[in-house]
Amino acid sequence: QVQLVESGGGAVQAGGSLRLSCAVSGRIISRSAMGWFRQAPGKEREFVAAFRPIGWSRSSPITYAESVNGRFTIFRDNATNTVYLQMNSLKPDDTAVYYCAAAPTLQIVTGSTEYDYWGQGTQVTVSS
Repeated sequence: QVQLVESGGGAVQAGGSLRLSCAVSGRIISRSAMGWFRQAPGKEREFVAAFRPIGWSRSSPITYAESVNGRFTIFRDNATNTVYLQMNSLKPDDTAVYYCAAAPTLQIVTGSTEYDYWGQGTQVTVSS
């Protein structure tokens, strides 16, 4: 059974940092695109970052939403099957529930409908 469990959310002041973790169980992480999404109150869920699984390394194709590019970094620990989202220079607009997701594809995907597996979400609140 596939499970994704996020952790690491919290409340920080603008300019601060947080690292979100997504523990992935089930034999999917090596053959699935992994992504992070977020949803703020009253808004639709939006793409944050993703990478594809084949030959994954720090040089593998990774994509970010324009709003977080240069501030957020997605990476994983192969030994523990954990996907991370390092968030720096946080802004109040980053306040949202953040979700980890897995898509059964070897390509990078940014659409939420392409992801089959989702975590429960973790709240990030950034105050000004």
